[in-house]
Formats: sequence, structure tokens, C-alpha cells
Amino acid sequence: MHILFRESHGLEEAAIPQDLGQSPADLVILSFSDSDLGAFAGAWHSARRSGQAVPSLRLANLAALGHPLSVDTYVERTLSSARAVLVRLIGGMPYWSYGLHQVELLARAQGIALAVLPADGRPDARLDAVSTVPAQTLRDLARLCDEGGPEASGAALALLARAAGLCWDDTVAPRPLPMAGGWHPDLGVVDPATFARDPDRPLVLLVFYRAYLAAQDLAPFAALHSALEQRGFATLSLFGPSLKHPQTRDQIAAWITTLAPVAILNATAFSARDEAGETPLDGAGVPVFQVALATSGRAAWADGTRGLSPADLAMHVVLPEIDGRVFAGLASFKQAGTRDPLLEFARTAHCAEPERITAIADRVAGWTALAAKAASERQVAMILSTYPGKAYQMAHAVGLDALASAEAILADLASAGYDAATRDDLATVLPSDFLTWPLTEYRRALAALPEALRQDLAAAWGEPEADPALVDGVFRFAAVRAGRTLVALQPERGDNADRDQHYHDLTRCPRHGYVAFYLWLRAAGTDAIVHVGAHGTLEWLPGKSVALSQACWPEALVGPVPCIYLFIVNDPGEAAQAKRRIGAVTIGHVPPPLAPSGTGAGLGRIEALLDEFSNADGLDPARRDRLQTDIRTEAEALGLEAELGLDRAKTLSEAITRIDRFVCDVKESQFTDGLHIFGRGPQGAAERAGLLAALAGQRVAAGPSGSPYRGRSDVLPTGRNLYTIDPRAIPSRSAHEQGVVLARELIRRHLQDHGDYPRGLIVDLWGSATMRTAGEEFAMALHLLGAKPVWDSTSERVSGIEILPLALLDHPRIDVTLRVSGLFRDAFPTLPVVFGQTVRALAEREEPADWNPFVGRTATARVYGPQPGAYGVGLGDTVDHYTDDARRAAGEAWLAASSHPLDLPNGQTRADADGLRDRIAKADAFVHLQDLPETDLLLAADYAAHMAGFAAAKALTQGTVALYHLDHRDPARPTARTLTEELARVVRARAAHPGWVAGMLRHGFRGGAELAATLDHLGTFAHLSASVPPHLFDLYYDATLGQAEVRAFLQRDNPGALAAMEARFATLHAAGLWPTRRNSILAQLQGVA
Repeated sequence: MHILFRESHGLEEAAIPQDLGQSPADLVILSFSDSDLGAFAGAWHSARRSGQAVPSLRLANLAALGHPLSVDTYVERTLSSARAVLVRLIGGMPYWSYGLHQVELLARAQGIALAVLPADGRPDARLDAVSTVPAQTLRDLARLCDEGGPEASGAALALLARAAGLCWDDTVAPRPLPMAGGWHPDLGVVDPATFARDPDRPLVLLVFYRAYLAAQDLAPFAALHSALEQRGFATLSLFGPSLKHPQTRDQIAAWITTLAPVAILNATAFSARDEAGETPLDGAGVPVFQVALATSGRAAWADGTRGLSPADLAMHVVLPEIDGRVFAGLASFKQAGTRDPLLEFARTAHCAEPERITAIADRVAGWTALAAKAASERQVAMILSTYPGKAYQMAHAVGLDALASAEAILADLASAGYDAATRDDLATVLPSDFLTWPLTEYRRALAALPEALRQDLAAAWGEPEADPALVDGVFRFAAVRAGRTLVALQPERGDNADRDQHYHDLTRCPRHGYVAFYLWLRAAGTDAIVHVGAHGTLEWLPGKSVALSQACWPEALVGPVPCIYLFIVNDPGEAAQAKRRIGAVTIGHVPPPLAPSGTGAGLGRIEALLDEFSNADGLDPARRDRLQTDIRTEAEALGLEAELGLDRAKTLSEAITRIDRFVCDVKESQFTDGLHIFGRGPQGAAERAGLLAALAGQRVAAGPSGSPYRGRSDVLPTGRNLYTIDPRAIPSRSAHEQGVVLARELIRRHLQDHGDYPRGLIVDLWGSATMRTAGEEFAMALHLLGAKPVWDSTSERVSGIEILPLALLDHPRIDVTLRVSGLFRDAFPTLPVVFGQTVRALAEREEPADWNPFVGRTATARVYGPQPGAYGVGLGDTVDHYTDDARRAAGEAWLAASSHPLDLPNGQTRADADGLRDRIAKADAFVHLQDLPETDLLLAADYAAHMAGFAAAKALTQGTVALYHLDHRDPARPTARTLTEELARVVRARAAHPGWVAGMLRHGFRGGAELAATLDHLGTFAHLSASVPPHLFDLYYDATLGQAEVRAFLQRDNPGALAAMEARFATLHAAGLWPTRRNSILAQLQGVA
């Protein structure tokens, strides 16, 4: 019999230790809710003032007892002498697992009366099992705590004291506060069913927790009532223990349906969806705005860039998005009062933030004004992207023909009664037609912005007269009118020359022309902004990551104007950026349809030979041998030797196997058949309905995000308001299982190629991919370390990690470093902490060094990413200049954009460029993972920037590295390929495929733009990573400029793209990246030169 010892670590170990400095007392109350603690404090003092000899009491917020050392200190100094302890938990055991374990051990050892209660009104058998008081006492305590208020809290203290054998006079019966009801600052508690409202004023409902009323912690709600009533609304608040409470959920839903508000402001946390996907707030069919009541103080928000703590982000933003709520901003902060010397506790209450209260009320007013207008009176502005700053790439959107979509939307609006003239000439008129705004009007509007922003603008860009958009005293905007509807190109936020470096930069101030554009839209009375496609720059302007202030550029520019964003359904990360930074309703659209590749470009003959060989094998040795030779000869002629690294094959049979596998991979591939047009195709009706509902100021149902081509049929129908997942449940159990499979496939391929395990591996992790897969990629990295997540069995949230014994691993522990994206950093702040915690635990184990590379070494950072507020890798124009200097500059840019460690203990934050360089220097493998079937390495610039950018960075440190692409589009068949193999697959299965090219020819200007972009990206890979065999450019040239039909199409619909492609091919050839031997191509290149 063998005993295996497993080592586990909880997330609480990542908290910062602190000593509350409380002396012992008879009774101790612990809760995450300051409202609970305030009510108990009030009850204790009330009893004391009445002359009672009350037991001593201590109160503490569990948030201050997160770290195990904090718990141990509190147990020793405060709880060890207690007679009774009451713990009230929000979220169940995983939110204080270590603390509960220690308190239970103490209570059972010393005979302390321990009551552990759920704070959400739902029974929890696990908490009952931890408690030491009788079941009936638990039920009575739970009832009293749920009732709340000073009287009920006093009765609970008396009951707890009696359970400990202490005296407490409880002759005062608690006055019952309704479990649910209505409240108004001027009227107090009211019955919503009989509430007398002003019939001439539209009603806005506020919803908050009953605990706030019980503790009289109502400042933010009173302020919201006042602000809304000043804007002409009638107001009423509804309260309840929670929106999931079984006794009050239906009652709140009934009141909302009967009261028929024009909007709802919700201040309860989490999601309230039931198994049918419905919430109590849905019945009125109006927008539900989520407000955040921060659990931190004002200084943390004002001085920081994050905006909200990870816990507040999850509770008040991410999970409410599941219900389709629109984030309206932050309403209040926690503010501590004077420390009570008798209780050794300072009560904390919510303090309203006047500026944010005003902004919330204005946002509600903006949406309700939109709803109140007739369709024919609404002024809608449709905005199209100018990414990536090249005229021939105008109106870029991921998977969407934004120009055709805008034209289709104009037609849909006209049919729905809007004043929207139909047009079919946007590709022609948008680059050449302008609408203007006088400089004098701009200066007047600019003066209303906060002084800090105006100073920032002046320091970065000087006076507006220097702006290129200002001509003859007026700003010119690329825009056309179609009735009351406007279609415009989003201006450049900065200099076009360095736009790539600053496109996602939250520290980069927009220039005057950009600021003028949005101020002009607001001055013109725009009722709603519709951004067509993913994505633009407004949501990436400087400011906080979430819970913005008036001094944050996105809010300063768009203000309370309703924003609607048409977003591809498979990109939850960047959609979340729009939701959280500009309060957008993100209407999901389907990706383009997929078509089978079948026979790949240039592979027809070798596929036939392989089929013949398959039939001949085992029947005719001579014929088989001849076919093997023919296959190898054909492979050499096609360039497969370079694509597949056949020179490393040990036998002819191995080479044939590799060739056959590659040809099958290509044959089984798919490509996007054209681009999607919003509101058209099988999902068209749902998409049109979602957009029209949003423009009518109505509630848009929530919908999940992900790829419908990877088994996520739940993302259909599209046309819903996109949401993501609970970041605390990442990785999920199923994602962990898949992560193990991915790890094994990566190791298999590395062993095949190098005969050994990777010694230093860099894993490239992105936020959107992690959201789509529920963390498969992160789980893979953990498994490579030899660790796995620990989940709470009830909530399924990750509560810690488990270090697996070596006996359970089929590989040594791999030294893994994560390079995470900015979105990953913001969306999953605890995952880097978990990873760093794992590495530090591994360094302390007693294991053989050849199986644990961390043993005997100081654990240093293993998770790197951009500094706070920065995104992307900022390669700039280094991707367009094919020189050694540009390649080195690209490597330095990648390093600079990746040098911020995110896994340091105790919340440390600092740059660590030397540490990152050391990790890169020691890396012998790099992997990027791809889960989306509808995309590939050449469809977006980000793939080349991250993967080829890393290759350029590695070149700065010398040494070699294996670049891998781990394809898990089909979860059942993950495949690790070298970067060169994957690029060859993409070129042959999609880029040079006549079917894909034909699909682009159906999309006019945007189709031409996509043809040019694919070449740009292929060139970047060749330039920075030397991973593109030259004949792949031959294939792409033959499929595009080598076809008279394609040339004619480009000349007609996008001559700029034609010129760009001719110049790109010529530059590649001149730089030696494409030494084609084709005379026909050389002749054409000489003509271009």
C-alpha cells in the first residue's frame, strides 16, 4: 500500500496579513457585511444604555481576516477567550474556508458556542455541520439575522448569550421589518402596492438589500432618489433580503410588473437568474442599470487605475452582466467612523459620491429620453472604425462587413419608422465627404470638460489649430447624413504613424479632432451612438479600467448618451471593455459561416498520391515503394519539406506519415465564407430585433458569448446583450480536464521534435480565450507545473490549488512562465496570484531537482504582462520595415509591453524588465493556443504581434526557441504544430484557397481590405519570426494578384488595397523574405518597382 500526500493552498494565502488589535470578549460577531456589524453594535449599545449588564462584545469584518496569519492571530488573541461566536457568511464556505476550519477546531476544543449562518437566506448544511449550537438555535439566529435592525439584532445577541450560558435580558420584542417592501426618503417604509405616485412623472425604481434599511445605511439611495427627482422622475425603492430569496423573489417581480417603471436601478450584487434564465427585474421590459456600492474607501478608487477591487468587480459588474444589466457606475464608498473604545470596532457605512450620483442619474435620463421619443425623431449616429489606420482598411470589424452592415441597418431603420435614408455608396463617400463644426463651438464645449483633462489635452497636443482635422476654422469629420441618421468614421485618436502603439493605450490622451468629434455628436443632440463592429477606440481612452470618473476620457466624451455596440459574439473580453468603460449594450452578431477547405491550395496531386498509396499499402510492395518516392518528390516540389521539417524525419515512413497528417489537417480545415452582414442571414431577425429594442430604450435580453462553431449553441440566437463568466470559477472542472489533455499534447510534440521535455516554456494567454474556454489554457499551464485547482463543491468557484505528488504525474514539473494580455490581467486578477502561489509552493518542496526545476531556487515572478492601463504589445511601424533594426526594435517593444510581473506576493507591483529577459533567455519553447474555428493566425494583427513579437524578443537574448501553435478548435482532437506548420496550414486551407478569395470578392471594399490584411500579417510573421517559407508567398500571390479577376475586383472596389498589396509583395522580395524564382511574378514585381 502506498500513501500519497497532497499539498493544498487556498486563495486566502494571497491576502495581506493584518492584526485587528482586539482584546478578548464574551461574544464575537464576524460578518462580511458592515450593515450586519453596525446593527449589532447599535443593539449592544441600546441594551447597555437601558442599564443591562451585557456581556462584552467584539465585531470584525471577515474581509480583514483573509490571510491565514490574520486568522491565527485573531483566534489566539481574541477568540480564544470567547464564550460564543457568530459567523455570518456571504457566499458560503469557500469565502472563509481556512478561518472556519480554525474557528471550528477552537470551538470544539474549548466548548465555545459557535453559530455559522448563511447570509443569503438559503439553508447550508455544511455551515450547520461546522456549528456547535443546537439546530433550533441556528434556525432562530438565522431568522433574527435575516430580519435585521437593532431590535432583531438585540434578540440575536441575547439568544447567542444564552447559548453560551450568559445572561441577557431580551424582554424587548423586535419590531418586525417586512422581509420585502418599499422605501422612500420622505416616507420611510411603504407598501409598494398602495404607493401613491405622481402620475405625471415617469417612475424609476431602485432595488437594494433589506440589510441596508435595517442598518439605516441608506445615504447612496437617498442621494439617488434626490438626483432622479430633480430630473423629473418619480422614485420608489424596493428592498428585500436578496433577489434570489425564495420568500420575496416573486413578490418583488410582481411589484415591478404592476408599477411599470421606465427604468430600474439595481444595487444588489451578483446575478439573480433562475434555472429558466429569468430574474425578478425583467417583467417591466425596461433597462436595468447596475450601480456599484464599493466595499473599499474613496482613496483607493480616486488614486488607482483599476477602479474596483476584484471582489467588487465580480459582484457588482461581471455577475450582474449575466442578467443583462447595464453598468451605470459607482454610487458610494465605505467610510469608517470613529473607533468605538468599548467594542474596539469602527462602524463602516456607505458614503454617497455626489459626482457619481449625478452621472448615474444622467445616464438613466439619457436612456429614458431615448425611449420616450418617437422613432422618427430619434437621432442615431453610426460609427465605423478606422483601424488599423490605413485608408484601404477603413471600416474594419472582426468578422463583419461594417460598410454593408451600416447600409443594411439604414434600410432596417427606415422600415422601422426612423428618419434614415437608405444608401449604397458608403465606401465611396465616407473617405471624401465631410461634415464640419466651428472651432468656436468646440472651444465652448471643451470648456465644460474637467480642468485636468483640458490640461492633459493641451500638454499632449497643444492648441487645436495644430490639429490636422481643423481646416479654415472648422473641424472636418468624415461623415454623411442619411436623414436624421448619421454615419461617420471614428477619427484617429492620435498620430496615424504610431497608432498601433497607442490604439489600446489607456495612458494616451486623444487629440483635439477626436475630442471635437464626440463633443460635436453631443452638441448636435445625438440620442444614441451605435458602433458597428469590433472594435473602436472610445473604450480604450485613458481612465480607470472600470467605475470611471468624470476625469476619465471615455465618460468625459460620451457622457450620458446611450451607447450600443454591435460585437462579434465570440469576443467576450473586448466586448466587456465596452460594457464596463462606456456603459454599452453589446449586441452580439454571429461570425461568418464556415465552409470546408477540402483539397488545399497546391495539394491536389499529392492528395491523390496519398490515396493511391493508402490503397496500395500491403498489396503491391513495388507499387508502394514507387508511390513513396513519388510522394516525397512531390512534397519537395511543393515546399512541404520546409513547411513540415521533413529533413528531421528519421525514416521515409515517418516523412510520409507527417505529409499525410498535414494533408488531412488541411482537408479537414474550414474557412470563413465571406463576411457577416449585421441583421442578415439565419440570425438576422434576432440581430435586428436586438438593435431595434436597444434603440427604443428597451431591455435587451442577456446572451452568453463564445463560438457557435465550437459547440456553443447557447450563444444562438445572437442579437442579445453579451455577458461573460464568473472570474472566480476559472478554471472550471471541465476546463481543467481539457487542460490536462492540452498539456499532454504539447509535451508529446516537444518530445517528438526534441527528444526531451521543455526546460523553460512561455505560454501566451489572452483574456477573451480564457473567457470562452472557461480557462482551459490556464489549466494546461497549472498541469504542466504539476498542480490543479481546488473547487468549492457548492459554488464551483476555485478556492485554492493542490500540488500533485510526482507519483501522479507522467512528466517532470515544467518551468512555465505566463505572458498574459491586458484584458486577462483586468478580468482575472486572482489567476496570476494563484500561479505565483503555486510556484512558491513548489520551490519549498523536497523533490529531485530533475523533476522539480524550482527546488533550491528563490521563486521569482512567473506571470508577466503589460503595466496597469496598457494593452497590446505596441510594435508600431516595426512590422512594416523589413530591416534588422526594425526587428530588434520590435523585440524591445514586446519586452517593454510585457515586463510587469503580476504574481508577486503581498500585492507588490513594479516593473521587472531584467526578470522577464531572464525568463525569455532561459525559454526553449513558446506556445500560443487557438480555440476559435472561425479564425486563424492571418486574420488579425494580434496573432503576429504576440507570437512573432516574442520571436523577435527571443532573438535579442540569443539562443533558439521552439515556437508552437496549439490548435484546440476541436476539443476532442487538440494538435500541437510548429508555427511554420500552422502558417502553412492556414495559407493552403484558407488564404490561398479559391473559395475564401471568392467569398471576399462578394464584399467589395471590405473584401479587398481583408485580402490586403492577410498579406500584411503573413509579412509580419516572415519578418519577425522567420517562420514563412518563401513559396507560401508564391501561393498567396497566385491566388490574389496572379488572378486577373482579383486584380480587376481590387482596381474597381478598393484600389488602395491593390496598391498596398503590390507594394507589400515588392518590399518582401526586396528584403529577401520572398526570393521567388517564378519569372512571371518577377516580371510583375519589376513593373511595380
